[in-house]
Amino acid sequence: MSTPYPFTAIVGQDDLRLGLLLNAVSPAVGGVLVRGEKGTAKSTAVRALAALMPEVSVVPGCRFSCDPVSPDPACPDGPHADAAGVSRAARTVELPVGASEDRLVGALDIERALSEGVKAFEPGLLADAHRGILYVDEVNLLHDHLVDLLLDAAAMGASYVEREGVSVRHAARFLLVGTMNPEEGELRPQLLDRFGLTVEVAASRDTDERVEVVRRRLAYDDDPEGFAARWAGEENALRERIAGARALLPRVVLGDGVLRQIAATCAAFEVDGMRADIVMARTATALAAWAGREEVTADDVRQAALLALPHRRRRNPFDAPGLDEDKLDQTLDEAGPQEDNDDDPDPGPDGGGDGGGGGGGVPPQADGDRTPPQGSQGDDTPSQAPDSAPDAPGRSAGPEQQPVAAAEPFRTKMLSVPGLGEGAAGRRSRARTAHGRTTGAVRPQGALTKLHLSATVQAAAPHQRARGRSGRGLVVRRDDLRQATREGREGNLVLFVVDASGSMAARQRMSAVKGAVLSLLLDAYQRRDKVGLVNFRGKEAEVALPPTSSVDAAASRLESLPTGGRTPLAAGLLKAHDVLRVERLRDPSRRPLLVVVTDGRATGGPEPVALAGRAARLHQAEGTASVVVDCESGYVRLGLAGELARELGGTAVTLDELRADSIAGLVKDVTAAGRAA
Repeated sequence: MSTPYPFTAIVGQDDLRLGLLLNAVSPAVGGVLVRGEKGTAKSTAVRALAALMPEVSVVPGCRFSCDPVSPDPACPDGPHADAAGVSRAARTVELPVGASEDRLVGALDIERALSEGVKAFEPGLLADAHRGILYVDEVNLLHDHLVDLLLDAAAMGASYVEREGVSVRHAARFLLVGTMNPEEGELRPQLLDRFGLTVEVAASRDTDERVEVVRRRLAYDDDPEGFAARWAGEENALRERIAGARALLPRVVLGDGVLRQIAATCAAFEVDGMRADIVMARTATALAAWAGREEVTADDVRQAALLALPHRRRRNPFDAPGLDEDKLDQTLDEAGPQEDNDDDPDPGPDGGGDGGGGGGGVPPQADGDRTPPQGSQGDDTPSQAPDSAPDAPGRSAGPEQQPVAAAEPFRTKMLSVPGLGEGAAGRRSRARTAHGRTTGAVRPQGALTKLHLSATVQAAAPHQRARGRSGRGLVVRRDDLRQATREGREGNLVLFVVDASGSMAARQRMSAVKGAVLSLLLDAYQRRDKVGLVNFRGKEAEVALPPTSSVDAAASRLESLPTGGRTPLAAGLLKAHDVLRVERLRDPSRRPLLVVVTDGRATGGPEPVALAGRAARLHQAEGTASVVVDCESGYVRLGLAGELARELGGTAVTLDELRADSIAGLVKDVTAAGRAA
């Protein structure tokens, strides 16, 4: 087994370390979601935490890690009466993004259950993680139904496995840690709420701190065991502090005054439900225990709010997480107790009088060379977005106009790809999926996951006499089992091709256009699509955003989209064709939906309209489902967008018809050439 990187050797990342340590002190906090860019020690910190967790006493031979002092009465391996315990290290179990439902919760042997009435159960990762750490890297890329199962188990402390009336339950209490890069897509708000705490991490811009990070990492890679030995003293001190805080936790007093501060803070920031209040109370209590105090203070409440509330304040997918700290301080002052805390010797919620100064509360270093360089992490100026960079020479054939704000988004009509797909689970187009309504039965290929009971009985019934059936039970063989086929919804690749030419801006339509695209982006977020953005203006088209699961990134690029110049419609369609060609190779099961937002005009170069028509027919020849959002306005309309839609083999809708509350017509599947809806 490889030697993990020491937790105390991590440079900076105070909030990350503190969030993990608070969950180690009090698993009831509900886990932590770590959001940040790649290469910021997210995974390293999580794996290093396992070495600090206290050992657990388990029943020998129990696959579900039952505590011998209070074993689970419903344990599938039970009963465990008067079992002697053995100690082992707490486990860290990693859940792969591509894991199946059976791998997560476990699987029942349906054949034995039907023929013998035996609950033959193979435990999953939730059973392995019981009384340890369950780590989900790239949790935002995990399928929604797996996230639902995972968070339900974390909330209830138990996992339920049911197959056709046969059920198994076992305890599943663990410290849940998820890490994610927001650029690759967000979690749904209701799933964000299920994580107790969230922390934002970013690479330090302080030169000395970055040098120290590299120095320590190179030393670890050269000699992992020797590097870990040099930090053994600090690791032991931190391990003892965690154990001490756990022992102190039941004695910590949460007074009525701080409870009122917690409730007032949650109300002031308009968080939904009551989970935030409960998580804040548990976090503040853990902070007090971590600092070695038996009473929660206003500083604990403030730190708890900064950890527990930012991800619960998002009202829609495009809201940035975060808290107004001035408003937080004002709320705490207004709702707080009148007595002061001048007698409190602790410098802060994570200080504990140890002088560490870091959010992780790392004990003081004995060796001066090991002290992390002092420097602010995250006080740098924001990096310039690619869209704000100056245009390349020759890009625009006319004066560029400043980006305009998008109009208020609205609920859009349902746009879907015709036919039956097999892409990633989502909520847009019809597809064969693991979840949904049952449409038939087939012989299973590999492990049986969804039994079609009636089809299985029908297959086994004719052979009962030949198999010597004598009792009431049904004699079932492997060949009799039938897998249920299900139909649900898939997510698609929605590629937006947006006209940003001068004709759009001159008629003051760009605000409405951006509002429409923003509305479609919101719809794509809710339907779990990938999105991409191509814009064309001047002399060429560019990929403003390659296909991604981050709808936030698309909204940001759209907001800064400049306008001006001619209308190279053909260039936009050809650029979209190139993007879709690459994506078909990368992810052939995800079907595309092309959304062209334009008034249909084409200018620049010889025969621009004919050129655009030929480019459109390329998409039609490949069967790409498409819709043209007609942005033409005024009394005199040329109908060019409708003609473009016919060349694409798709459908044209006006901005007004795009609204879900429009009475302009029924919702229809987008038509594609060569395929029937």
